[in-house]
Amino acid sequence: MTRLDPRAPSPTTTTTSLPVPPTARTADALWRRSLAGSWVPITLATLALFLVSPVVAPGSLGEAPLLSMLPFAAVLAIAAAGQTLVVQQRGLDLSVPGMIALAAVLATALPQQYGWGVWPAVAMAVIVPGLFGVLNGLVIGGLRIIPLVATLGMNAVLLGTVFSLANGTPSGAADELNRFALARTLGVPNTLLVALVVIVVAAVVTQRTIVGRRLTAVGISEPAASIIGVRIGLYQVAAYGFAGLCYGAAGVLLAGYTKTPALFLGDQYLLPTVAAVVLGGTALTGGISSIAATAVAALFLTQLGQLLRSIGWPDALQLIAQAVVLITVVLLREIVPAVVRRRAVRKLGAQ
Repeated sequence: MTRLDPRAPSPTTTTTSLPVPPTARTADALWRRSLAGSWVPITLATLALFLVSPVVAPGSLGEAPLLSMLPFAAVLAIAAAGQTLVVQQRGLDLSVPGMIALAAVLATALPQQYGWGVWPAVAMAVIVPGLFGVLNGLVIGGLRIIPLVATLGMNAVLLGTVFSLANGTPSGAADELNRFALARTLGVPNTLLVALVVIVVAAVVTQRTIVGRRLTAVGISEPAASIIGVRIGLYQVAAYGFAGLCYGAAGVLLAGYTKTPALFLGDQYLLPTVAAVVLGGTALTGGISSIAATAVAALFLTQLGQLLRSIGWPDALQLIAQAVVLITVVLLREIVPAVVRRRAVRKLGAQ
């Protein structure tokens, strides 16, 4: 029988691959932090856009253009806040168009066609999308259905419900709701004030509370969150339910502001909500998110659209511009860190 000498050194393994130097890891981490979960890059980009706007299109930052742009930025910020929580849970909500359209038709058709009071109808228009959001969460978290498939199917159900409630014809918003959406408080549009309340509350909850930390933990790793006792299904349902409430609030404000909302009102908000989430630094792989940064990104996208409209770009080209911005940011997040690491490894190998 052969004895092992306890004083003998332990065996070592070798590898032919070059280690990643600390400088590469530091540069990679710095770049990822600058593009993920931080409000600084999108804030700087938004400030730059506002500085460039009057140069490209004189008069685009006047009082009238700003007051006409801010309500739409507010609506997009509220809807994108909901999408942020869904993406944080490694999902993507394709039911945004149906949710917004349902909220708009409930806020307008219930008073006009079914005799409801204005504010009970508004409350129902916010709550019902929230309940559908809870249903999304139950289907995705409980039945383990892929989020894209579940929310796409839900969108079809919602649009069918919209046409059934509206009888195929859009209704006009009640005068009380229309006046509220168009009014200003101390010179600030009411829609913007509502958006600020939603964003501040959502940001505080997600960043400063135990609920927010648990949502982040579930988004980063479900197995790890389960080990520490987090009820994964509950927090996923809560995320989708809150997203539904956000879509409902956005739909109500949009219906009041536009007076007679189209039945496909929400179609134009699917790509912008995703773009705002990505530009705001929320990681598509889940976990890292910033609702405040998403709100700033919504302002950026709305001002970009207004600027392009001022120089004569049609809506189709504006959508293409949004898609180009979205693709560029996603590629930068993936390509630049890889290039930084590769160059650092090559430099190390040459030494």
